[in-house]
Amino acid sequence: MSIQAVSSLQESRYSIDVIKEEARQLVSKGVVSRQQPIYILCQYIPAREWLDVECELERCDYLLRDRLSDLISPESWSDD
Repeated sequence: MSIQAVSSLQESRYSIDVIKEEARQLVSKGVVSRQQPIYILCQYIPAREWLDVECELERCDYLLRDRLSDLISPESWSDD
């Protein structure tokens, strides 16, 4: 097995963009609130993959106690 193949096996499928999208979907469905801490996501991500998620969040300077609203992009409001 080549070094490149080994490193690709170690790559997580949870990039920060994927994590943000998962969070956005859970918020839009009303399953979680934007005010809940990021660690609430551990209830919706398989336990065997949570360590990868934690590492990616840490790499991108997010803390598990930060709010989901910090993770997902701000809501846009149209003028009434």
